[in-house]
Amino acid sequence: MMQNLSLYSIIKRPNYHRPLLFNSVLWSLAFVILLFVFSKGKTPITIDFIYTVTFLAALAIPASINFYILMPRLLKKERYIIYVACFVLNLLLFAFLSSWLLQPILDALFSSYFFISYLSKTNILLVFAIFLIASTLIKLAEDWFYYNTNENKLLRLKNQQIETQLSALRSQINPHFLFNSLNVIYALALEKKEGITNAIVQLSDILRYVIYDSDTEQVTLRDEIKLLKNYIAFQNHRVKTPYKTDFDLDVKDEGFKIYPMLLLPLLENSYKHGIGTSKTTQPISIKMSQAGTNFEFLITNVNLDNKNQLREKHSGIGLENIRNNLNLVYPNRHQFEVSETSEQFKVRLSINNDIP
Repeated sequence: MMQNLSLYSIIKRPNYHRPLLFNSVLWSLAFVILLFVFSKGKTPITIDFIYTVTFLAALAIPASINFYILMPRLLKKERYIIYVACFVLNLLLFAFLSSWLLQPILDALFSSYFFISYLSKTNILLVFAIFLIASTLIKLAEDWFYYNTNENKLLRLKNQQIETQLSALRSQINPHFLFNSLNVIYALALEKKEGITNAIVQLSDILRYVIYDSDTEQVTLRDEIKLLKNYIAFQNHRVKTPYKTDFDLDVKDEGFKIYPMLLLPLLENSYKHGIGTSKTTQPISIKMSQAGTNFEFLITNVNLDNKNQLREKHSGIGLENIRNNLNLVYPNRHQFEVSETSEQFKVRLSINNDIP
């Protein structure tokens, strides 16, 4: 069985998120918009470029604090009230500082230019508020995009992993079944029984289903019932017992879908460990019921191996594969119980097909 992949380590690589690209687009767009505003829609001149770049530098400080301190430490940890309070404080502090210091700084750095007031103190506060709110929404939208991209990547990888595991499990089931079936044909041939021709035809039908028809996500109960009946008829060629297998069906909808090859290994185990020509004291008992979204399969056989490593034999490849399959395709929607006494071995499988 292949080991589980570290899926989160695959999709959480830094190169899936490109902050350099995000900031380049954001600040380039902000530069174009503010330059248009400050030049009042006319062809911008040198002084307009200088003022726009300086104003963006002033905006970059509270925006960076918001992006890389407030949002990851407060907003993304659902500390909303504290985040709003810090957001407003960050906005007011740097808006007022800019309204007081921006003009003197420009006059000191570019003394050869005469800067007029592009924005009033109230408008500076308004521009800061609009930019910080808009950039926060854009950053949240970007995070949402990358989050969904990563979630979809994770789901695809999980599905691929599940399909790989199911294929590996099924590749183990088929040779196991084929090996047992060939042993039956071999025994019939040695004894030169008349039913060998019918047995070969039945085996051919069973193998066609196991190898080809079951290679799908779901099959109907109708097909599984037919498979079990063919298998029982096939096994009747191998052993003659005073008891016939008791197959009790209470199925409301034979079109009910289940994962293939869950039931046959249970029947195989019952024949392998519960049937003996001289030791059999009771028949294999099968009860299958289905109503609505619920399905139950109960199989019971006499315990002939109670003194010979019973637990090991009955916990072999067949039952282990069923457990693995159920955990993959019916997580939290199934029950699989194996119980045994000195006289009896019993397996109960129940499935709820109602997907939440």
